[in-house]
Amino acid sequence: MTATYAYWLPLVSTGVVGLAVAMYVVLDGFDLGIGILFPYFPQEIERDQMMNSVAPFWDGNETWLVLGGVWLLVAFPLAYSIITPALYVPLIAMLLALVFRGVAFEFRWVAKPHHRKWDIAFAAGSTVAAFAQGTMVGGLLNGFRVEAGQFAGGPLDWLTPFSVMCGVGLVVGYALIGACWLVMKTSGGVEKQARRFAKPLLLALSAFIVLISIWTPLQFERVAARWFSEGHLLYLSPVPLITAALVVSCWRGLNGRYPTVAFNAAVGLFVISFVGLAISTLPYLAPPSITLWDAAASPKSQTFMLVGTTVLVPFVLGYTVFVYYTFRGKIRPGEGYH
Repeated sequence: MTATYAYWLPLVSTGVVGLAVAMYVVLDGFDLGIGILFPYFPQEIERDQMMNSVAPFWDGNETWLVLGGVWLLVAFPLAYSIITPALYVPLIAMLLALVFRGVAFEFRWVAKPHHRKWDIAFAAGSTVAAFAQGTMVGGLLNGFRVEAGQFAGGPLDWLTPFSVMCGVGLVVGYALIGACWLVMKTSGGVEKQARRFAKPLLLALSAFIVLISIWTPLQFERVAARWFSEGHLLYLSPVPLITAALVVSCWRGLNGRYPTVAFNAAVGLFVISFVGLAISTLPYLAPPSITLWDAAASPKSQTFMLVGTTVLVPFVLGYTVFVYYTFRGKIRPGEGYH
């Protein structure tokens, strides 16, 4: 294989991992957000309506999380061997929380009327999973201590004020996208209550985005160099400008009669934040020392994964589009799929 192929293939593999993670965050974000908001809707009929709004979609969203994890393992085994032990605690917490909320989602219906513990499990699992994901993002930005190609830090190196702030910020972000989903997909009291929650959540998320945007370059010189080196800020200026435009669009959508605009803008905030994260970290997969080329597996392994993904992902995308199209429209009180 040519040197050019060996150079570009890890970039393609990184794009696939990034796409899988972004799809998971977007598709599972409103699902987790609904769980985070669950305690603030005390009426059983409201909670039934909330869960019915995501019932056809939620169990397919983790497909993208699995795809991203498998790609990281096969295409970048060195990065996987460093990131996994460095983030064991939040990673295991996230997986256990996702298991609890998944079990609670199904058991809640069959346990009626004695389902209070499953309501708690659903809300707690959603919140813990969101917080753990945020702390992993913060841990990734913090970087990892690597010696001789192995993680040389401690099990709690990821736990810093910055990572905790990222965790809280992601909980707020998921709650926002969950509220916008409810505004778009439900009617009656749930929609009105979700609309009341969405605006303060949008303001809170905007504050977290500003805080992270200031804190990150101040704490990490490599990030400051990426954004503020001569000429870079000009080329990267569309990122904050698009972010501001999306905040305004989401606010206007919540004020008006077009809830789809608000939801799409909230999704856009996640996407543009993900783009900002990629700009801040790449080409390092295990900052600050292991680049994607350092961590890449053999071209044969990456090619094998790429062929399989090229065949399978269109089926996953087709199924996703079909489900969202089939179950379009609002869920009214008393309606559902259980």
